Amino acid sequence: MPLIIEVPGPPGWKGRARFSRQGFAYTDAKTRNYEALLRDYAQQAMDGGPVMEGPVRVEVEALFPVPESWSKAKKKRATEGGEFPGRPDVDNILKVIDALNGIVWKDDRQVVSAWAGKFYTAGAPHLRVKVFRLQSDHLLRSKEPAP
Repeated sequence: MPLIIEVPGPPGWKGRARFSRQGFAYTDAKTRNYEALLRDYAQQAMDGGPVMEGPVRVEVEALFPVPESWSKAKKKRATEGGEFPGRPDVDNILKVIDALNGIVWKDDRQVVSAWAGKFYTAGAPHLRVKVFRLQSDHLLRSKEPAP
């Protein structure tokens, strides 16, 4: 059974690193605020349980609102899977899981498999993160040599 974390509202993503005049990199306020919100919902989902140990698989689904300016036909296509959000890049959506370090798992090095998708929704926009604990039998690979 996976741990499911749902954050209501339009999904957030990892913004580009900013640099001070002195050359120090920092995370923008919008990203910091969204990561704090994700941490809050993750703590609620963990319900006081211990952080996960061992390998985990993560699935991140970002459900965006359909733009109001679109025609009815294009909105319908979007909610039926015929249109997809262009921005943000899907890898930046996946990067928000860094916020789960120390809450869901000890370190994101434990994430051995990840999937992320971005879609439009006719319902309420939200971010859904599913975390699956993996057992060693899930990690077995074929021992056949590469050609």
